[in-house]
Amino acid sequence: MNTRTLGYLKALIFVLCLLPAARAAWIVLHGQAVNPIEFITRSLGTWTLVMLMLTLSITPLRRLTGWSALLKFRRMLGLFAFFYVTLHFLTYIWLDKFFDLHAILKDIVKRPFITVGFAAFLMLIPLAATSTDAMMRRLKRNWGRLHKLVYVIGVTGVVHYWWLVKRDITQPAIYAGVLAVLLGYRLWQSTGKQALGRLQWGHAKQTPAEGVARR
Repeated sequence: MNTRTLGYLKALIFVLCLLPAARAAWIVLHGQAVNPIEFITRSLGTWTLVMLMLTLSITPLRRLTGWSALLKFRRMLGLFAFFYVTLHFLTYIWLDKFFDLHAILKDIVKRPFITVGFAAFLMLIPLAATSTDAMMRRLKRNWGRLHKLVYVIGVTGVVHYWWLVKRDITQPAIYAGVLAVLLGYRLWQSTGKQALGRLQWGHAKQTPAEGVARR
């Protein structure tokens, strides 16, 4: 894929990622939401999960399709996940709680779904802050270790949504299923690599005499 085509695709994906926020704002501003604050809070939270799932799906899709250019979009999708969760959090503390610190802290301590949601938001902050190429070079191997937090964030995000929903758990169950597939694939890949490494190590330790004997 040439640079121009990649640039067009990035621009297209950027616009597509902004559309959910624009749609939510349109619905609220035109009075089409029964409970505007609840609608926009849940909409932003849902799209945070969508962006997280898309980010986590990039590596499996790249390995399955062999299309390495997919990796070019992973950072953008991850940053959009942070964008949506930040708006989600700001809507909660501004429009719902009116910056009442006491009420916010009380919610974080006493309401489990808010506790895990707030934890997920905090974990996303260092990932967004270290998303640049400069930070990747500076942190080296620690960058990869730090960004494995995205798997924990995915789990806590799904738990947050699951605990939030009181009756119909269909949607959080769908996200949980998608996340289970993505994490299962990652685990399968990791286990396979470890098994291959042990096998290669075992062959490397063979003496010439052992190799002849096995033939």
